[in-house]
Amino acid sequence: MTPIRLSSLGAWSIATTLAAALAACSTAPPLPPRPVQLRVIGFNDYHGHLEAGSQTLTLPDPGKPGASLRVNVGGATAFAGLVKSLRDGAPHSVLVSSGDMIGAAPLVSTLFRHESTIDVMNAIGVDVGAPGNHEFDAGSGELQRVLGGGCAPNPAGATTTSCALKHYTGARFPLVAANVERAGGGSLLAPSWVRQVGPVKVGFIGAVTRWTPTIVVPSGVAGLRFIEEAEAINRAAAALKAQGVNALVVTMHEGGVIGSAEQPADWNDERCPGLRGPIVELAQRITPDVDLILTGHSHQGYRCVIDGRPVIQSFSYSRGLSATDLFIDPATGRVDRARTRSRNLPVLNERTDAAQRTALVAAQPAPWSAALREAKPDREVAQVVAQFSAAAAPRTQREVGRIGGSFERGERSAKVDSPAGRLIADAQLAATRDPAKGGAQLALMNPGGIRSDLLCRGTPPCAVTFGDAFTMQPFGNSLVVMSFSGAELKALLESQQPPGHSGAHLLHPSASLRYRWVAAAPHGQRAQDITIDGAPLRPEATYRVTVNSYLAEGGDGFVLLKNGRDRLGGELDLDALLAYLGSTPAPAAAPRIHWVE
Repeated sequence: MTPIRLSSLGAWSIATTLAAALAACSTAPPLPPRPVQLRVIGFNDYHGHLEAGSQTLTLPDPGKPGASLRVNVGGATAFAGLVKSLRDGAPHSVLVSSGDMIGAAPLVSTLFRHESTIDVMNAIGVDVGAPGNHEFDAGSGELQRVLGGGCAPNPAGATTTSCALKHYTGARFPLVAANVERAGGGSLLAPSWVRQVGPVKVGFIGAVTRWTPTIVVPSGVAGLRFIEEAEAINRAAAALKAQGVNALVVTMHEGGVIGSAEQPADWNDERCPGLRGPIVELAQRITPDVDLILTGHSHQGYRCVIDGRPVIQSFSYSRGLSATDLFIDPATGRVDRARTRSRNLPVLNERTDAAQRTALVAAQPAPWSAALREAKPDREVAQVVAQFSAAAAPRTQREVGRIGGSFERGERSAKVDSPAGRLIADAQLAATRDPAKGGAQLALMNPGGIRSDLLCRGTPPCAVTFGDAFTMQPFGNSLVVMSFSGAELKALLESQQPPGHSGAHLLHPSASLRYRWVAAAPHGQRAQDITIDGAPLRPEATYRVTVNSYLAEGGDGFVLLKNGRDRLGGELDLDALLAYLGSTPAPAAAPRIHWVE
């Protein structure tokens, strides 16, 4: 091959052209740096629901505007699969809990002192979380053990077992709470946590509802103070900003609701029709420096945009996940809120109807449709759940009684007592009627303590397992019988709607107590025509009343119960229910509280 030779003139021409090109490049403005994308995957109120069971969600029907679908969802295996799919679709991701990961849980979690749930959360890859009120059920000392690891004592005859399968090593993620302080000074948990994401830092600030002391047994929060959430969050945000952390996320165990029982709202409708609850004021008071607010506690699904930032929650019990993409300027470390995108997604599982799955996936916008479509059950997590389920099975599957129909909880805000509430109250009265056990004349049950329905599947009478009963009553509260005058009992009933509150929080009564609730009447006159065992309430008479130990200490705001006299402790609430199931109870036909608008 003959080599090509350039004349001196040609060489000079090429050199000049190259020099000009290089000069032009050197004077052109540099391209702006690409934003850093962080996907924040959120969940709340998991409550140890490792197994899918019969969990469902009611979602808008993509093919029929105004209609809805009841979809089988949930369980740790499918939950982990959707988390992995969401992580695969983003360069950086963080998995965040907004509280109540443990507590008030099914047997597969509670039986093992929730070590099973933490092991599964480790396998899924939780990065950070906030405590919920139920993290304090067994006290701050037990919370510290659950986080730090180690085996709890296993006394003879105890319902629960620690280190049942192996030595428990604790959580591989922190819980953060800016608003929980020790009474003697200092914080129980770190207020925040910082994640390095490429060249930028992102701060995560935790908080739990300030009302935790009113909804947790007092021994669980002894020695702690719970300060106002926004105040604590803003203080933590200022500290992070001073450290140069400009992208901020709040994970908070407090929330709200949207829609109504008559007209449920779409959990992805950014308009959030009818949004109400503590989150409304909190979102307005939390510093504008916060870019995303993950919420919990109300067990609702919503995706609101308030003041240009998402405020989001994804139902409960492993049924949903939220996903939010934040795009962060690498030069300033600040979030470009105009580019933020978010979505609530159902945790579709092996029981989800194939046609429903196809329709729901197709209805999701990009990139969420791909994440939902590509999600597969996580085998590693399935193995962990299977080990604990097998260990719990002998106790879970044991038949303990039969029922003559389904006992359902209904809505906690319902205007009447529920079949499930009536069942538990009747069981507690039956366990304490004997004069030697307290001589109770009536029993009252808080709706929040009823954690599941007791369903009759098939033709009655239907078998009930220990697992069914335990899931309904998982707290291990003891029964307490105490005395009140008739006047005090009426005041207690009137306290179900304190002055200034727009709705009533009704306790569920045993069959021996009946009355009318006149919603339009002034405070102090709403509980009318009260009868005990068919006889009108006498203000001067003394009545023996049974409640669980949580209520007896003023739980759920019923502080008047702390004034009960001549107290006598009794058996566990679960044992009372188990004994009552031996009589094959059937659902009562009518409520015991007659609501009048």
